Amino acid sequence: MSLRTRLVGTIAVVALVALTLAGIATYTAFSRAQLRQLDQSLERAHEPIEEVVAAGDEDLEYLVSQTAPGIFVAIQDPDGATQLLIPARVPGHESDTVALDEIDVDWPTTSPTDDRDVAVFRTVTTTSGSDELRLRIALLSDGSTLFIGQPMHEVQESQRQLLLIEIVVASGALIVAIVGGWFLVRAGLKPLRSVEQTALAIAEEGQLGHRAPGAEADTEVGRLAKALNTMLDRIDGAFEERDRVEADLRASEQRLRRFVADVSHELRTPLAAVSAYSELFERGARNHPADLDRAIHGIASETNRMNGLVEELLLLARLDEGRPLTQEPVDLAALLVEAVGTARAVAPEFPVALRVSDVVTITGDASRLRQVIDNLLANVRAHTPVGTSSAIDLHTETNEAIITVSDNGPGMEAEEAALVFERFYRVDSSRSRQTGGAGLGMSIVKAIVAAHDGTVTLNSSPGQGVVVTIRLPLSEDAS
Repeated sequence: MSLRTRLVGTIAVVALVALTLAGIATYTAFSRAQLRQLDQSLERAHEPIEEVVAAGDEDLEYLVSQTAPGIFVAIQDPDGATQLLIPARVPGHESDTVALDEIDVDWPTTSPTDDRDVAVFRTVTTTSGSDELRLRIALLSDGSTLFIGQPMHEVQESQRQLLLIEIVVASGALIVAIVGGWFLVRAGLKPLRSVEQTALAIAEEGQLGHRAPGAEADTEVGRLAKALNTMLDRIDGAFEERDRVEADLRASEQRLRRFVADVSHELRTPLAAVSAYSELFERGARNHPADLDRAIHGIASETNRMNGLVEELLLLARLDEGRPLTQEPVDLAALLVEAVGTARAVAPEFPVALRVSDVVTITGDASRLRQVIDNLLANVRAHTPVGTSSAIDLHTETNEAIITVSDNGPGMEAEEAALVFERFYRVDSSRSRQTGGAGLGMSIVKAIVAAHDGTVTLNSSPGQGVVVTIRLPLSEDAS
């Protein structure tokens, strides 16, 4: 059974019980009120009847019937004999009486006085059994019993009409309650239907973007919709996190494959060269001084090349593992002065300018930070024409030290600039030794800066040179 049916059924049952109780209470109150009015009428009629009876006239029956027309009157002496009996007469009905000897009267303990009779009221069935009489039974001063009564035909007819009216009204009210309850329940459960449709759409179509409406309402359905939306948000977030992790894993796998391919490519050339020089040595270079010197020099050169590549790879591996670097105060101004001096001595054909706006001290590894500057200046020498000038600027902003290394070289395309920090990426896909190393220099720069909780960015465009910006957090006692 659906919730809607149960709610409408509950409304119908409650309405039926309420209407039944109201009808019983109304019918009971109405019946008692009519009976009370009938008793009051008998109370008003007994005094003139008693006066006529007390007069003792010969034509007593005639006088009593004239005094109280239509009323049942009977007198019974103390021995139980009937002295007077006047049937009740109602227009449209036959005259009827009651069997006096069948009436059981329990008299009150009080005795009659001059101001008050001892009287009781009874509802009895007439001798014909077709009607009822309401009797007032009283003891007279001479010990006789006076019975006066009125037919209850009108009272019973009024009660039947009232009962019929109550049945009709209650039936109509019950129908209205059921129909109105059905529409109200339908309107009240409409948001729940929306929640149901949302759940079905998600279950059948898998569309986690759906959300149940009405979650802002402070109702039971609103709280249900809010709980469902919260659950959907968490499920959606879990799927997004899963997709992100899967994407990261795929990207990591691709990087690993590319890394292995690049390492293999970088090591293949020097290994092949060492093998060739060794073969040359085995073929008799040992007996020819010129060939021997060329073979030994070639083996040493290629070995140094492989050693440098391995050292760079080991450095990147240590940085990726998060191994702590040396933590000591580093004077960036002094470090930059040393790096610029070395660059001028190594390649005087590449002018380098230095501007220091602030004396800055940070906490970090001085040798690794020096390697960052050396790599950036080495890139200028490797990838720009002779005579290209570069400039290094040091200043502070808020709680950061900012180092800017710029040159006036040919620059690069935006697509190339976005990839310069990738490992083994080189603008020249031929990987010629004349155009740079293994493509790990900028990757090392990024890894070292990240190990110091800093960031590095590169901006370039064709013909505008390259600008590399490094941001490092200042130490607490920096001045």
